[in-house]
Amino acid sequence: MDRSTLRGRPRQAAALLAAAITVTAFCAADAVARSYPFGPRTRAVNDLGNQYVPFHAHLWDLLHGRSDGGLLVNWQSGFGSSFLPDLGTYLSSPFALLVALFPRDEIDLAVYAVTVLKTACAGAAMAWLLLGLRPGRWWAAGLLGAAYALCGWSLAEASYNPMWLDGLIALPLLCLVGEWALTGRRRTLGVLIVALAWIANFYTAYMATIGAGLVLLLRLWLSGLPRRRASAAAGRAAVTVALGVGLAAPLVTVVYFGTRHAYPGRVTHFSPVATQDLLARLLPTTYGFSSPALFVGTTALLLALALPFHRAAPVRVRAGWSLLVAAVTLSVQWTPTHLAWHAFATPNGSPYRQTFVLCALLVIAAWHTLSYGVPGRRALAAAGALLALVAAVAGRSGLVHSYAWPVLLLAVAGAVGGLLLLRRAEAVRSAAPTGPGAESGPAAGEGPAAGPSGDGPAAGAGAAADGAAARRRTALAGLAVTLLVGAQLGEATATAAVATRLRLNHMDDYAPWGSRQERQAEAIAGADGWPAHRTDPGREQTVGNDPMMVGGQGSQYYSSLTADVLSRTLTALGDGWTSRGRNVQSLDNAVTDAIFSVGARVHSPPDQHQRWNPRDRGPVTVSRQDVPPLVTVRPSAAPTARTGVSSFGPSPYRNQELLLGTRVYTVPTLTVRTGDGGQPDRAAGDRAGAVIEAPRAKAAAAHRPTITAPCPAGSEVYLWAPHFSGTARLTGTPAHPPTGRFTSDAAKIAAMQRLGTAPPSGRVRIELSPTRTGTVPDGAVGCLDTARLHTAVQRLKATGAVEVTVSDGTVRARLPAGSKGTAVLAAPRIAGWRCAAGGAPATPARTYYGLIAVPLDGSATSVTCTFHPPGLRLGAAVGGVSLLTLVLLRVVTAVRGRRAAHRPALRTAARPRERTTSVL
Repeated sequence: MDRSTLRGRPRQAAALLAAAITVTAFCAADAVARSYPFGPRTRAVNDLGNQYVPFHAHLWDLLHGRSDGGLLVNWQSGFGSSFLPDLGTYLSSPFALLVALFPRDEIDLAVYAVTVLKTACAGAAMAWLLLGLRPGRWWAAGLLGAAYALCGWSLAEASYNPMWLDGLIALPLLCLVGEWALTGRRRTLGVLIVALAWIANFYTAYMATIGAGLVLLLRLWLSGLPRRRASAAAGRAAVTVALGVGLAAPLVTVVYFGTRHAYPGRVTHFSPVATQDLLARLLPTTYGFSSPALFVGTTALLLALALPFHRAAPVRVRAGWSLLVAAVTLSVQWTPTHLAWHAFATPNGSPYRQTFVLCALLVIAAWHTLSYGVPGRRALAAAGALLALVAAVAGRSGLVHSYAWPVLLLAVAGAVGGLLLLRRAEAVRSAAPTGPGAESGPAAGEGPAAGPSGDGPAAGAGAAADGAAARRRTALAGLAVTLLVGAQLGEATATAAVATRLRLNHMDDYAPWGSRQERQAEAIAGADGWPAHRTDPGREQTVGNDPMMVGGQGSQYYSSLTADVLSRTLTALGDGWTSRGRNVQSLDNAVTDAIFSVGARVHSPPDQHQRWNPRDRGPVTVSRQDVPPLVTVRPSAAPTARTGVSSFGPSPYRNQELLLGTRVYTVPTLTVRTGDGGQPDRAAGDRAGAVIEAPRAKAAAAHRPTITAPCPAGSEVYLWAPHFSGTARLTGTPAHPPTGRFTSDAAKIAAMQRLGTAPPSGRVRIELSPTRTGTVPDGAVGCLDTARLHTAVQRLKATGAVEVTVSDGTVRARLPAGSKGTAVLAAPRIAGWRCAAGGAPATPARTYYGLIAVPLDGSATSVTCTFHPPGLRLGAAVGGVSLLTLVLLRVVTAVRGRRAAHRPALRTAARPRERTTSVL
């Protein structure tokens, strides 16, 4: 791109530069950290590996027609979960569709590419906005746009929460919508941008809308418009936002109601961080999960700090932007405003998710400083003093490591050196003689100015002097840009690399797609029989959403929208979970497999990436069992179809029998002993049971805690200890029994585990190897009579559905003639299901111990259940009204425009025609 093109299209050039710097720094940081895809270290930490990559994999399957389910129901996860709320939370960004262009086994690379692209687009959008707010140097707008895209929040938080990056893009775009509202331009486009922002990720769009509103209010105050015109502009902006959010309502309302029906997360209380930690996050290479990541680069920070002292800028500009930055900084630390930023609910996890708005304000303030010319030495000295004070206070924070100081010093040297050289280039321009056609002013600086016109030796000498000055100015400006871009690239790369490395030390991590997942997927594909039966990916999971990654139809499901009824039902049956109930696991149990029609189950060795004992290796195998169909019929003597989850008791074994309809367990009395043979202490409350203390040193087998209990010979022995951590093994049996692994803490409970077969003597002895102090409840051991279970399964098969078909949100089952009692669909009764028996009208489905139920009177030979996501009809109605309103307003505006265009010429000459305005 030549210079004339750059000068003719400064916004495009600035956007391209911002995107180029962003991509370079982002990828260079991963190369330095040796992180995927540039090194052996995985980047799939925490929810990125557990949630977001699997959801994108499911989207890939959906787009290629390979998923079980559709837009309404995801039949692969949670035994049947509502998919539209998950789509609106994780996958509604237009960028997510790009994963379809990658191979399925490169899903990690697809998500990485989408992440890089989103971050680059955020930088380009900010660069575009900056030149719309104030004229200035295109390369400076590109540099500051990259500073925004590479802010600490983006690098430390959003880089592994890719849906949040849509908010990073939305904020500058919404600020542009505010600018259009000021002048009454591009009203329809503004509505569409608001709608797209809220559809892409409503959570961060909510924060971005607040931030853009604050920017618009300040712009109105700075504009000096009469109160009536300012109120009209504010009204246009409000209507634009209302219509845009209304267009997004079909998705937003579905997510809202999905949240209402979700399992409640942990209630947290906000606690502001210490001042030194807050200031520390302004510096490069600092990292902290629970503090606001405010890093925007030293150049942007220095310019923002210099704004109050920059005399070339108007006083109102200096005061307005400085006060707005200060006010928003205080708002992130004050509980009432903190709650307002987060829709009045303190989030689980990182509590400073609105930080990107403050980073944007710092960058915009820096742009206003530079757009009025490079600050003088006094202003830079004052900014340097403030930066030194920030560094001195931040030095007391534990978030600042030793390597931060050399990075900061180099960044300061590059920023200050570049700004001083740039000011010197401006001084050379100011000192150069000017003439007709010469350029002047701080906004020009992209090329040499034209010299004065004239003839003769004097004119020639002047032209030579102008040429020398232009070459010197160009050299100074080029060196300044090199220093500023180099400083930005260096500190952003270092900051991103440090964040990538430290995340691996503080969070769970997961391997990208590899041979383990390939073996799992092959085994599942070979055993899959849906909807005749389910195929569970297995207890030894790779990630929390294994069914979406490797296929099958299991209970595993991890989402912020995990249904309350699913989590409570599976917990009552002995299942385990993490993330405080929102990440339910696979339950490897013969009875629950029969209840939920799990006819095939994959067994994998423990994932070596999760640092299990490397000796625990083995092949991927598949076990099969005879199970009833998805729809079974329970006799009228069974509990009514109104029986819900609250009807369960404390024993998971008895709860399983309630759902099965047959007594199949013996629950014996236990004897628990400590390693020295004594009786353990007792715990009360939610964790009632015998206390198993963690050993101070590795205990010998002879000195480990034990459980003894009588069981019928040949029965299958299960152990239910939700608040125990460690391993359990059945001893005294001729066969090599499996090892049960239990993990629990404040955010996890352990699932029931099968330990093997009771010996002929009937005396069961279980040896425990605890890793931390926990409890073993009374009734922890269950002895399963497999013969009784087989009889119960045959009875359910004989009376169950003859044929079952499943298509997205519809399940149809053909029943034997004369079926009476209750038809039970082996899926959680989440909100939105409606069922009908025979030709009867559909009514809200009833519940049978948490499952979908339909009463039968003997006349119906079929059952049909359909799913409608709660909130979809309401959202569609709101969206339709918003669309109709938008169309009508555009028609009214067009009619007014035509009438104004046909006014008599005399009236037009007498009074200049004003711009036609509308509420948009």
